[in-house]
Amino acid sequence: MDLAIKTDHLGRIYKIRGGKKTEAKELIALNDVNLEVPRGELFGLLGPNGAGKTTLIKILTTLLAPTSGRGIVAGFDVAADPEKVRPRINMVSGGESSGYGLLTVRENLWMFAQFYGIPSKIANERIKSLLEIVGLADRMNTKSSDLSTGLRQKMNIVRGFLTDPDVLFLDEPTLGLDVGASRDTRKLIRQWMSTNPDRTLLLTTHYMVEADELCDRVAIINGGKVLACDTPANLKHRLQKDALFRLEVSPLNGLGVAPFEALPGVRTVTHRPLDGRAVLEFILAEEDVLGTVINTMTTHNIRILNFQKREPTLEDVFVDLVGKSMAEVEGGN
Repeated sequence: MDLAIKTDHLGRIYKIRGGKKTEAKELIALNDVNLEVPRGELFGLLGPNGAGKTTLIKILTTLLAPTSGRGIVAGFDVAADPEKVRPRINMVSGGESSGYGLLTVRENLWMFAQFYGIPSKIANERIKSLLEIVGLADRMNTKSSDLSTGLRQKMNIVRGFLTDPDVLFLDEPTLGLDVGASRDTRKLIRQWMSTNPDRTLLLTTHYMVEADELCDRVAIINGGKVLACDTPANLKHRLQKDALFRLEVSPLNGLGVAPFEALPGVRTVTHRPLDGRAVLEFILAEEDVLGTVINTMTTHNIRILNFQKREPTLEDVFVDLVGKSMAEVEGGN
């Protein structure tokens, strides 16, 4: 198999110092990560903030050294041969500062293209084409300081595709973008991948729909560990034997989810308030368990306002693996 990215037992530990008399504590950002990404694949890293996604990308783009293991990108070791990796890759991070405010959109992108030695004619052709795809062509001669945050991020995303790298890393590229800008970004990703079968793209995201829509395969990561890796369809298929229900109920009034978690056949249950109501998401071992759940609600005077059975999503896969929803993990609950 021709691999664009490969990691062998990759790990990264940060030393955190609390003071002169306090010993340094260790934060394990990555723990024994083993991944193989074939050339031509759109590979996703799906996980909450703080899961280790950005740390992994920084290692693979030679910005950070691993504590253990090794990473191979475009055929070269990222720690031993960083100067051979860098000309073959590019990276964009969502929310990062982009460009020089005094320069126009075209000038910023042209300048970046020169860093990679791209001839001006080719650079200008690519700039025009890419800006048209993301709906920014009419702002080509606008100073980047006059752009909104979302439009600056679009320009920044174009910068990643401009060099036509062998391997492109997009770290939360749609973070903070509105629905339209996110749609334009996904359109650019799909078009770029479809025009050359040798291109490889690694996308990190905590948006389930984005990973499901774009990625050939997805690795679910949490706490620095890869918990599962497969196609979105296969990841969801692992839950096909379970019964998934979404119930809108009256407020739980401090009851919590513990009485439901204790019921036989309840695999996981998550809770979130919603406009004076509560939404409970259940993964049950079989449909018959729903009767026990409803009886428990009746006992605690909880009224069912609406319920539906639904198909598994990547969010359900995450909950099944971690025991909490993505929002609960990010919120520390």
